[in-house]
Amino acid sequence: MRQIVLDTETTGLEPELNHRVIEIGCVELVNRRATGRTFHHYLNPERDVDDGALAVHGISRTDLDGQPRFAEIVGELLAFLAGAELVIHNAAFDVAFLDAELARLPGEPRPISSLCQVIDTLALARELHPGQRNSLDALCKRYDVDNSTRELHGALLDARILADVYLAMTGGQGALELVEAEQPAHSAQGARGTRVAVRTAVPLAVLAASGAELEAHQIMLAVITKASGGRCLWISCEARDSAVALPRDDEPQRSSA
Repeated sequence: MRQIVLDTETTGLEPELNHRVIEIGCVELVNRRATGRTFHHYLNPERDVDDGALAVHGISRTDLDGQPRFAEIVGELLAFLAGAELVIHNAAFDVAFLDAELARLPGEPRPISSLCQVIDTLALARELHPGQRNSLDALCKRYDVDNSTRELHGALLDARILADVYLAMTGGQGALELVEAEQPAHSAQGARGTRVAVRTAVPLAVLAASGAELEAHQIMLAVITKASGGRCLWISCEARDSAVALPRDDEPQRSSA
């Protein structure tokens, strides 16, 4: 699976008012891993940058003198995006600007939706965290993604950060890969089962219980056993697992002689 995490910076907020794209940054993911391939260009918008936009990204009109126009890099951009799924935060904004740039080119307009499928991480975050702040900065804090170098917005920097956020957001059970282990396990009844190893797209922390926690666990099991009249499922499971390690009645015993 090939995905492109994409971000843009613009001269303003409304493509309908002839605002233009001034920076495009893309990061490639293949099978949920960054490949190191990127696409990045600053662009000459042939117009001024609004003060509000300048305060966000810090890219002035004079900074863009000598940069290529969108029409000069569109072939390279579309080749990079070809066959990929786009991952964009607040996708409606970036897609509207890219569609406006594509519509300015000669020939039949080619909207982004006709070229690629798009995942909007803002919509995804709102589903996962309703009623909470879901800006990129807020998601970085929530998922412990380092954005300490992000003093101003930048298309390639933001695409890199969004890639980390997206992988963290979607790295739960939906990303678990179940594989059969080489050695089968014995069940309590002596039948052979299958051990399952869990592989995840992101590392999972493994925390062992402390001695105090294990002691508290045993006390709680005793309380449950008493309250349930001896029907504590957890103790039954522990007894079963202990039985797995013991030799079965139909297995020959080793002689000590």
